[in-house]
Amino acid sequence: MKKTLAVLICVLCVNSVVKAQKTKKEEWEQLFNGKDLTGWDIKIAGHDLNDNYKNTFRVEDGMIRLAYDQYEQFDGKFGHMYYHKPYSYYRLRFEYRFTGEQTKGGAAWNVRNSGIMLHSQSAASNSKGQDFPVSLELQLLGGLGKGERHTANLCTPGTEVVINGKLNTNHCIDSWSKTYDGDQWVTVEALVLGDSLIQHIIDKKVVFQFEKPTIGGGFVSPQYSWKDAHIDNGDYWESRKNTPLTEGYIALQAESHPIDFRKVEVLNLKGCMDPKATNYKSYFVKADNSLCTYK
Repeated sequence: MKKTLAVLICVLCVNSVVKAQKTKKEEWEQLFNGKDLTGWDIKIAGHDLNDNYKNTFRVEDGMIRLAYDQYEQFDGKFGHMYYHKPYSYYRLRFEYRFTGEQTKGGAAWNVRNSGIMLHSQSAASNSKGQDFPVSLELQLLGGLGKGERHTANLCTPGTEVVINGKLNTNHCIDSWSKTYDGDQWVTVEALVLGDSLIQHIIDKKVVFQFEKPTIGGGFVSPQYSWKDAHIDNGDYWESRKNTPLTEGYIALQAESHPIDFRKVEVLNLKGCMDPKATNYKSYFVKADNSLCTYK
């Protein structure tokens, strides 16, 4: 009888451990299946939704490639590829590298320049001629072999954010990352908690942080308008000015320089933010800017 009871207790203990391990396991959702662009919508300026002009967005060798080998000139064909569903609370992780030379006709500021848009408007809501979506751009810059050029910066097409407790109306704001020269792979993570906190992270170090993103502003100059910022339907966006950005789409940006993405994955935290939930997690930043989590 004692032996049977001991075995039963052991079984219960093992089951409890297994359940605990399953609870702690992070279930990352692969946005890229490694084979094709299923789940993504393409919008290139001047073209209809899902017109993949000159095969700009493609899959080769298990990578998403943004390529321009079929272009003669860039000709302002700014493009974005949007994952088909929005997110609000999540961790995003991806690997990228710049390759080759910039396409002829691309602006000087677009050399080794791309990005991933967070909390973006949908692909379908972009007008045919719209260059950029209203969003928060996690800007990716490659080193040029001469001095510092940070990556995982922030650009704000049609948006504004609060940094260190103050509204920052600059269009692009540098992170404090190191410079990544050449064609090396770089792994970046973003922690996105609705409109309360967004962090850009490289090598487990927070390299940029902001909060309270809202619609409105974020132009290159205070004198600029929605039209000057290449964002259409300005009256609509102006009517939503100061609205908190609590969710949106994830989009990969094509800005004239070839770039590869080897992995794009999301850990959906929605439902984890309720303190009463069994999978609740809280987030904080240590003094050395490294990200910590506790359950």
